[in-house]
Amino acid sequence: MTSKSLLLIIVISLFLAVSPVFAAVTYVPHAGDYFNYHEVESLGSGTGNYSGYTEQTVVDGKETVNSVDTSGVVSATYSYSYTFSNSSGSTETGSQSGSYTFSSTDYSYINGTDDQTGYVNPTVWFLMDNSIQKGGTFTILNTQMTVESTSYSYNLPSQNRNVNAIFAQGTSSYDRNDEYGQFTATYTWKAYFDPNTGYIIGYEYVEHDTNPSGDGFTWTDNLYVTSTSYSLTTATGGGNSGATLNIDLIAAIVLLIIVIVVIIIIALSRRNRRSLPRHSPQQEYSPPSSPPPAPQIDLTPKQPPVQQIVIKEVVKVKCRYCGALIDSTAQTCPVCGAPRT
Repeated sequence: MTSKSLLLIIVISLFLAVSPVFAAVTYVPHAGDYFNYHEVESLGSGTGNYSGYTEQTVVDGKETVNSVDTSGVVSATYSYSYTFSNSSGSTETGSQSGSYTFSSTDYSYINGTDDQTGYVNPTVWFLMDNSIQKGGTFTILNTQMTVESTSYSYNLPSQNRNVNAIFAQGTSSYDRNDEYGQFTATYTWKAYFDPNTGYIIGYEYVEHDTNPSGDGFTWTDNLYVTSTSYSLTTATGGGNSGATLNIDLIAAIVLLIIVIVVIIIIALSRRNRRSLPRHSPQQEYSPPSSPPPAPQIDLTPKQPPVQQIVIKEVVKVKCRYCGALIDSTAQTCPVCGAPRT
């Protein structure tokens, strides 16, 4: 196996090891799942005919899963009691309970609801797919929600602590036409769910109602759980810092992977590098088979020889035929060719 192949295997293993941090497995409801909740609905900040008028409804309720069949249909029951009061001095108390079914796959109500009216093919308000990541969307009742954080630190009043939560938010509008009158209603809904199961932990709903006549009011609905069958995890940081915690966690994991990969690359490069010998290898010495010849000593001077010039004296005689002077040693006359003697 090459170093590059080994490095690739290690990087893939590290990615698989940390991937559970970024994704969760969708929770399927179980028989026995339940939560109790406390809810406060308030009307105030009125204008026009609603100027100075206030009202409040306090609700304590429970939702319970009784069974889940093989097709994923959840059978559940609900119950709640309420106390109503307003600034006009009216008060009212009451309670209600019933049963209904919903789908464990798309969370839509199938047969009946837990006293939800005025909605078209709604989904349950208290459960979401907990595997949805930041930026993903889903619906509660008829409102589309967007996941803003999967590790939000939510302050749970009933337990006086911060717990980990999925934070989702949705905004929309509708036309109100009921006992309050006809209004254009715009609202923002912030909801918090358990990351392990997707069940509700709490929500904050704010609605503004107005009409052309100048009448209007603000409607708020705040809910939080008081006890649950699912365990809630205490958040490690204080305050609503879930988005920051999520980013910091991802950044820390990415940084750790980078450091580990760099260390592995350095280690592999050092292992494969050829080191230079500290000293050159020693060669064995063997004596020559015969002694080397004695050095030749040259005593000849290195200067060029002196050139010697020899001057000879030649005796001249006259040729007795033509009278020309010729060497005394010549046998014939070079002029007329006659013999010297």
